[in-house]
Amino acid sequence: MTETTTDGRLRDLEAEAFRTGRTLAQHSQDLGEIAAQQRTAFSNIDSLADAIGAPGDRSITQRLDSIEGELGDMKQDLGDVKRVLWALARAQGFDPDAE
Repeated sequence: MTETTTDGRLRDLEAEAFRTGRTLAQHSQDLGEIAAQQRTAFSNIDSLADAIGAPGDRSITQRLDSIEGELGDMKQDLGDVKRVLWALARAQGFDPDAE
């Protein structure tokens, strides 16, 4: 009976080791994908920085602040356009909130 119990425990340990190995492999693959995404993100940041100004002209932080300011201005402009369009729709008898 001891031999059967030992065999069962050994099978359980082997199964647990297999599951652990599979989990580690998945985590390793996930880390590889994250690293690739980070490389892409940093490349995109560099591309944006180069598009905004000459390298060395301004720091990346200054360049990103500039983009953020421009996006804020665009958001404000879009909000203004939205208010005008909604006012026009209401003036023509449409209720934009109903859709």
